[in-house]
Amino acid sequence: MIKTPSSLLTDRYELSMLDGALASGVIDAKATFEVFTRSLANGYRYGLLGGTGRLLDELASFRFDDSTISWLVTNNIVGSSLASYLANYHFAGDVFGYLEGEVFTAHSPVLRIEGRFADIVLETLALSILNYDSGVATKAARVVHAAGGRRLIEMGSRRTNEDAAVAAARAAYIAGFDATSNLAAGLLYGVPTAGTAAHAFILAHASERDAFEAQVAVQGPATTLLVDTFDTEAGTLLALEVAGGELGAIRIDSGDMVNSSQRSRKLMDERGATNVKITLTGDLDEYAIAELLARDAAVDTFGVGTKLVTGFTPPGFVFKLVAIEDGHVMRPVAKRSVGKLSTGGAKDAFRRLSNGVATTELVVVRGVEDERTVGSRRLTHHLVQDGSAVIDTSATAARQHAAVAIAELPDDAFSLTIDTPILVTELVTGERDD
Repeated sequence: MIKTPSSLLTDRYELSMLDGALASGVIDAKATFEVFTRSLANGYRYGLLGGTGRLLDELASFRFDDSTISWLVTNNIVGSSLASYLANYHFAGDVFGYLEGEVFTAHSPVLRIEGRFADIVLETLALSILNYDSGVATKAARVVHAAGGRRLIEMGSRRTNEDAAVAAARAAYIAGFDATSNLAAGLLYGVPTAGTAAHAFILAHASERDAFEAQVAVQGPATTLLVDTFDTEAGTLLALEVAGGELGAIRIDSGDMVNSSQRSRKLMDERGATNVKITLTGDLDEYAIAELLARDAAVDTFGVGTKLVTGFTPPGFVFKLVAIEDGHVMRPVAKRSVGKLSTGGAKDAFRRLSNGVATTELVVVRGVEDERTVGSRRLTHHLVQDGSAVIDTSATAARQHAAVAIAELPDDAFSLTIDTPILVTELVTGERDD
């Protein structure tokens, strides 16, 4: 399979802008870009930032190689002058922003790129990674809270494209999921993997017993047996008969999962198999999980797939120029379009807390003094210096940070009802209100 060069994971208009910028001379002007969202999607009360580590890793190898440039020229996308410029392009600037796994809200400046105007070529790459990964991470964080400490396995690979499947597994792990069925995520990002068998495995054998015996023979009695292919109660009893009291778990994937799980739990407990776990799967999300638990489903592990990797709205991050070199100074710039207003100038962010609980997102334009930042937690960090990452970009580091950031949120943040953002955003520009 041909791997798409990261430099072509973009919109054509970015190169069209560079063509014009090369002609006007602004292409190498110092420039500052910011990534933020104007609102939170789906009526969510908070967002969880995902994808920053993946983006920083991509920046390190973002190049226009000879074959890519040849294709661009042949297809009249760029002219010879821009082709020569792109042949030497690499990102050599600085990146500031929130650590991956941080909570964000409306107008949070989650990423700031300080480089040249030419770095606008990174817009689509940055937005595609941050929007998808943050969408999954936010959804996953809600699922984690709804599950109330029960084990969670991400199982969505077959419901999205192959690259997004890996990104989704990583994002879910950052948000607190325990494992993924996606092996590539295990290899690339160290996400623990889990999985046993599908109904096809059961049906491929002459009997359910033959299938269970084959699985136990190679995986040991501590495996998870799928018991709902024919009759869930009969399958549960057969699983105990084949694997004995050392059976690890049973999985139920269909039917009335509350009733089925309760009946299976009772059957296993009556036979002394109180340590055998129950895994529930099948079109689950935070709402379905909350309902199952409200109805006292007997469950130790949830497998969540389709509605995690596809059932969300991306945060709507945008990538905007906020300052451009003008003579010897950086001139703030901002849109004035109705409904799409922005604020010029580079900005840093701080989180104000009251008794350890997050209350406010304080966004401060660079150079402005504000006493409210004293005692607040700094959100903006130096992520990339002179083109090289200066932080740990691993999923493990992001997962650890997410646990801390989520723990700061007030209880109301975890309500599943549609509501306003839990954090108040205060923008400090230095301009007087009167």
